[in-house]
Amino acid sequence: MRGALRWLLPLALAGLLMVAGLLYMQRRAADLFDPAPETIVSASLQGLREQNRLSAFVANYVAVVTASQSRFGLSARRTLIMPGLVRYEVDLARLRAEDVVYDKAAGELRITAPPVEVVGPQIDLTQLREYDGGGLLLRISDTGQQLDAANRRAGQAELLRQARQPVPMSLARDATRRAIERSFALPLRAAALPAEVRVRFPDEPGFPARTIEQMDRSTSLRDVYDTANAATER
Repeated sequence: MRGALRWLLPLALAGLLMVAGLLYMQRRAADLFDPAPETIVSASLQGLREQNRLSAFVANYVAVVTASQSRFGLSARRTLIMPGLVRYEVDLARLRAEDVVYDKAAGELRITAPPVEVVGPQIDLTQLREYDGGGLLLRISDTGQQLDAANRRAGQAELLRQARQPVPMSLARDATRRAIERSFALPLRAAALPAEVRVRFPDEPGFPARTIEQMDRSTSLRDVYDTANAATER
């Protein structure tokens, strides 16, 4: 009996070590082929930041401005029609890890995106149209050049004023919101990790109170980065 036990104990120990090794390898394989949502989100964030700027919406506007001037008892008037293209962009380099929070309990990814910026206008000089009423003052002085310069400044300001109106800004935000949501949602779906992606901008209301109550159980990407760096140092 004692001889049998001497053989059985090493075999049992070897069996336990083998089982422990298999369990470890299984967990490592799960980490490699079934990554955590935070890992996927972290990679998506890095990819977005490398794009630097995101332009998801463009719009064309037309400014019609008129300048006039009186000198030497004479008057001159000139009208400019100026089309211009405006881009609405987000500086993705400003998207921080703290702005992306994954709530495992709610199955939600909440993103606070940088503000939408109006870039431009881009003027097509071939499409400019100028009209004046003629007059002696335009022929005997540099009034025409002064009126043109004033109209171009006023035209650019008018294009930006139109671009910043509530309706186009709302359209630009919605387009940008959808683009950012897709950038995060597609990798999660590809990994069979469905999560509702929600995007807000800094001047918009915060996320509803029902989700804020769950923030204590949320994991920020900053925590993911810190954990990864600590593991690397060890």
